Amino acid sequence: MWSKIKRNSEEEVMVEVNISPLIDVVFILLIFFIVTAVFVKESGIDVNRPKATSAEQLEMASTFLAVDENGQLYYSGEKISLNEVRHIVQKNEGRPVVVQVDERALSKVLIQVVDEARVAGAETVSVATEVSRR
Repeated sequence: MWSKIKRNSEEEVMVEVNISPLIDVVFILLIFFIVTAVFVKESGIDVNRPKATSAEQLEMASTFLAVDENGQLYYSGEKISLNEVRHIVQKNEGRPVVVQVDERALSKVLIQVVDEARVAGAETVSVATEVSRR
């Protein structure tokens, strides 16, 4: 971007607009938004959650475990065993545990997962549900 400025009556000087500070500001804003973005770690599978009218929104920084309709456990999209639940909860110490269980799964599996999470030290263990509209 150039513009001409006349000095005195005969002299023309080319003036340049410096956009370097603008580029610096854009990069700083980009870095700020990348660093402050919240990355949600889901359980990695889709389950048909049961509906509940008393459903509440939980914080995003939770440990998500999933139980499919066959009773198989998942963490971050990978199959895990019931014995691994304790290690995962201890690794994510202080985070609430959210169990996403398929509505057709056996309650026995859900109870075992909740029990393992509590034994591992989880203070809050919740079951994910769909919000039911009356």
